[in-house]
Amino acid sequence: MTGTDAPGRARFPRSVFGVGDEPDPRFSLANERTFLAWIRTSLALSAAGVALEALDVPVAGGLRLACAVLLVCLGALAPVQAWWGWAATERAMRCHRPLPSPLLSPLIAVGTLLAGVLLLLGLLLR
Repeated sequence: MTGTDAPGRARFPRSVFGVGDEPDPRFSLANERTFLAWIRTSLALSAAGVALEALDVPVAGGLRLACAVLLVCLGALAPVQAWWGWAATERAMRCHRPLPSPLLSPLIAVGTLLAGVLLLLGLLLR
């Protein structure tokens, strides 16, 4: 049964569940766990950015603000990666295609590295 849980009931999103065949449930559940890991990452990045400013961490002011803004922005990108990654992977599994590479992961990784460098500089220059 493609795209429905029960007769007459469509699954959301149709762009994912309306194509191909049902994959092994273990693979779909693993894909869902990856989605949830991205959501946890988003919360951690956002919380780190807010904490940098809210707790008045002893880091050079301008660098602290830049790092905090960068972390919050990365935290806003992670759910986008979560959704796109989940949908693309689910569609690929349903259509028996190779799994896609993560779209925003490199950007989030580089941004996290940059935030760490800003924080380190801020600590050294205080």
